[in-house]
Amino acid sequence: MSVHLVGGGWSVGVEADVFGRFVEEAGARAAARGAGAARVVVVAVRDGDQDEHAEKFRAVLRTAGDAVDVDVTVVPVVAAEGEPLPGAALAADGDPVDGIVVGGGLTPAYLDAVAPHADAIRAHVVAGAPYLGFSAGAMIAPDQALIGGWRIGGVEVCAEDSAEDLDDVTIAAGLGLVDVTVDVHAAQWGNLSRLVAAVESGLLAGGVAVDEDTVLVVGQGGLVVGGRGNVWRAVRTGDDADAGAAGVLVSTLLGQA
Repeated sequence: MSVHLVGGGWSVGVEADVFGRFVEEAGARAAARGAGAARVVVVAVRDGDQDEHAEKFRAVLRTAGDAVDVDVTVVPVVAAEGEPLPGAALAADGDPVDGIVVGGGLTPAYLDAVAPHADAIRAHVVAGAPYLGFSAGAMIAPDQALIGGWRIGGVEVCAEDSAEDLDDVTIAAGLGLVDVTVDVHAAQWGNLSRLVAAVESGLLAGGVAVDEDTVLVVGQGGLVVGGRGNVWRAVRTGDDADAGAAGVLVSTLLGQA
């Protein structure tokens, strides 16, 4: 199945374009086991409003489901920042999981809470359940996760509001679902500059930055971009140790769904 990387955003009217393919995949998995509704686990790790955050996804997934004729049952898995995430609903040997959504908020807090369940999440994805990471959930999905920070070598590379409570731009081990590093809120928060700086400095060989109300789908059929915005790609180029020269090639991914 596919990994869906959403750059954030809650605009009305884009639910089918951003979440529809995920819901269709979850629905197909449910149908294959003879279930009438897709059972989707929604993970929310927040500073007190985790239940409300999970409810927002319930509404969005149901709207997307109506558009693609799939019934969705949401199973919320919530925790406050700094608290352990109850993992029973994610257990690989537990109840059926037709899809997994990991929501948005403080990215380091999500990684701390979700990482202990990475093996179970990967097992579900390998078995065919689609994964959708929304903002923080997209950032922690890769092998190498960019989890925040706003300075490199003491130099500002993005707004401090994007720092995620970190000073230096920080790369950490993620969930291992995709092999490309992800930043989010690219155009809206100016986070593309952070990705470019991380690549130029050698912290990363490359990565993608996803706009709000936009999804990058990574699956067996290749890369698909859906929604209203762009997915930006930054790749280190011209890296010549003898000449001491390196640059970054920035482009947008094609394949608008």
